[in-house]
Amino acid sequence: METNQFSKNLPQAAGEKNEREAGSIVYSVYSRRSQGLSIGINLFPDKKRCCFNCPYCEVFDFSANAVFSLDKMEKDLCAAVADSLERKIPIMDICFSGSGEPSLSPVFPQALEIAGRVRDELARAAELVFITNGSWLLDPQVFTFLAEAADGPLTLDIWLKLDAGTQEWYEKINRSAIPFEILKAQIKEFAGNVPVTIQTMLCAIDGYAPPPHEEKAWEKFMLELALAAQANRGLRKVQVYGKARTAPQDPKASALPAEYLEKRAAALRKAFSAVSINTPVEVYP
Repeated sequence: METNQFSKNLPQAAGEKNEREAGSIVYSVYSRRSQGLSIGINLFPDKKRCCFNCPYCEVFDFSANAVFSLDKMEKDLCAAVADSLERKIPIMDICFSGSGEPSLSPVFPQALEIAGRVRDELARAAELVFITNGSWLLDPQVFTFLAEAADGPLTLDIWLKLDAGTQEWYEKINRSAIPFEILKAQIKEFAGNVPVTIQTMLCAIDGYAPPPHEEKAWEKFMLELALAAQANRGLRKVQVYGKARTAPQDPKASALPAEYLEKRAAALRKAFSAVSINTPVEVYP
């Protein structure tokens, strides 16, 4: 479990259902990838909604009577920010994540505008983060909207999932009906125009680590992404992370040794360095 000097006072997403699976719209957690307090926004407080079925996903299926409203989201977000300020806990980010893929919500654009306004008024040092599986890339309108949000005054930091390099591993680790080659092409187009953070989960599926040809395919595509992004402003960073929390489909997905994650990250850094790419590659076991 992730801890630091203040995390004992925050809800944890490990071992049992947490606030976001019990009807909350806004929740505060200690995030290892944010390295501090993250205030989450959950657009689906009533049940889980996602077009991926990742076996490592920590969100348990649930049903609640909660109803999402923009007014309640704004009120709860302001209260969470005020609480962190009162306790003198720095807010690293305000993050759209929660119980599914945020872009599936029809009110996501309005919610993002509200979150940006609250951030600007009350927590200017905080990043505005959108954690996504990338399914929205197939919708031209959402594609354009998020590109403008990332490149405009909101400075939205998009954390875009890329867990696989091959169709075979994609089918095991993401289990989505979205064709992988189409998704890859859209990711490459988006990253070539807008700075993004790429996040990759490395874990074993059914007891097996990604095979060598998958490792090479992922590294090759990551290099293609970074080179495409160089024409603009480059990738923000690459986050390689491992399975650290309980998931409802355990033990189908299981953690790999930290040494494996470090080895994969080191290989990618070497590939980047060979073509003078300075994108940071971070590891979170």
